[in-house]
Amino acid sequence: MNNLELQQKINQELSKISSDNLKVIAEFVQFIKEKQEVNLSQPTNYRPASGRSILRHGDTWEEDDLEQCLQLMYENRGKVIIDNHITS
Repeated sequence: MNNLELQQKINQELSKISSDNLKVIAEFVQFIKEKQEVNLSQPTNYRPASGRSILRHGDTWEEDDLEQCLQLMYENRGKVIIDNHITS
């Protein structure tokens, strides 16, 4: 199947999809396009974290409300939505 035939098939299938799902597909197509444009051959400045940087700011727990703080955290935590668009 060549490119033109594939595009026609996709267009036929898209005509059968709800507008809410079309929005999701549009976002996915944009994601693929942005991902394609990112040059992955460029070196990154990533280096694994050592953990030491945050530990030097820490101290020992001196209070007696650790269980209460943990319970409050469990009651208030929820799912996080992260924008996964790749930016260059």
